[in-house]
Amino acid sequence: MGRALLTDLYELRMAASFRRRGMDAPATFSLFVRDLPPERGFLVACGLDRCLEYLEGLAVDDDDLDALTALGLDDLTTAALAGLRFTGDVWAVPEGRVVFANEPLLEVTAPIAEAQLVETYLLNQLTFATSIASKAARARLAARDKALVDFAFRRTHGAEAAMTVARASAIVGFAATSNVEAAHRFGLRATGTMAHSYVEAFDSEQKAFRAFAEDNAANAILLVDTYDTVGGVRNAIAVITQLGLGDSAGIRLDSGDLASLARDARRMLDDAGLTATQIFASGGLDEYAIADLLTAGAPIDAFGVGTRMGVSEDAPSLESVYKLVAYDDRPVMKLSTGKATTPGPKQVFRGPQGDVVALRDESPPVGAEPLLVPVMRGGRKTHFDSLAAAHDRFESDLHHLPEPAKQIRNPSPPPVVTSAAADALTTAVHQQLIGRDHAPEV
Repeated sequence: MGRALLTDLYELRMAASFRRRGMDAPATFSLFVRDLPPERGFLVACGLDRCLEYLEGLAVDDDDLDALTALGLDDLTTAALAGLRFTGDVWAVPEGRVVFANEPLLEVTAPIAEAQLVETYLLNQLTFATSIASKAARARLAARDKALVDFAFRRTHGAEAAMTVARASAIVGFAATSNVEAAHRFGLRATGTMAHSYVEAFDSEQKAFRAFAEDNAANAILLVDTYDTVGGVRNAIAVITQLGLGDSAGIRLDSGDLASLARDARRMLDDAGLTATQIFASGGLDEYAIADLLTAGAPIDAFGVGTRMGVSEDAPSLESVYKLVAYDDRPVMKLSTGKATTPGPKQVFRGPQGDVVALRDESPPVGAEPLLVPVMRGGRKTHFDSLAAAHDRFESDLHHLPEPAKQIRNPSPPPVVTSAAADALTTAVHQQLIGRDHAPEV
């Protein structure tokens, strides 16, 4: 099928109605996040790669029409959709860039039926990926210079979500993932330790550790909390010492008072001469827990971050919207209370004084750079990116991000202003709409 069914039904109904009425003029839709969640000082743009792949392949084919007929759509509606494919242009913020509320992540310009039809999928992909990248970025900030590993696969909301989580977390600096398919697909480092079931399957904990270490000498990370954590550390020390694996081995703490246990384990390892043996922590971690552990001085070398990052537990969604801002060269806006929009195609300029949301054709302020770049022309992708490039953009933006926005608790995003020209257009269109609505009908 041509991907046309990956949408909400009302998108198809509107698209068909536009086409039946000959409304094929270009429309521009802007996708942005209205407000940041309370514990977010910034967002990280992510998910664009899947959006461009979808748009490039979007076409209504015979199988789609048959499926829509089977779902009960009338012949006039399906006939109007026949032959539709995406032929538009897209401007977007490249992945890995730091963004804020009310800044367009992406703008689509295409015949209105095409631009309308793609709303659902674009919101689906950008909202989730950006949510996860933003959550993972906060874990990265909390961890300071410690390594992070994506452990989220088993708790994400489906296998496709797990792929997005692995990729998004890598963009913001996670060192590895437990997700083997994601590692293969995206060129990431795969890593893993052992489960409690492995330990329980042997007659003794020390036998389990020895077997695992012998079979995985280059990555002998031993899970020490199956029975008694301190005893587990002793057994791990015995095996690591016997096999001479001090430089390549490690222990994993997965439960209990991780700060206290890490201090005890570090002392025991050092007393045994295993100063290079690392301590890895996991078990319900997120940026808050990681920050608290390191603030408490816990000697932990790396963290496995799973569920809470993989579902962005404290902010599982964003108030993302996809709004019409121009049709047939006419700027349009929504006046709904609390949901008013700014008309016209946009650009965001980032400079020494902060971000300015401006009109697309405005010149940038002195020393400022545009955030949105053309990524698709005439329905064909023109932006070819890599995960490494996205990571580099994130590192650069993170370096320049104001400290209040980086705070793990009570972050404060920097102000974003609109340009004088954008404000003037908003005022003019608003007045025009108010005047039109109060004019007598002819």
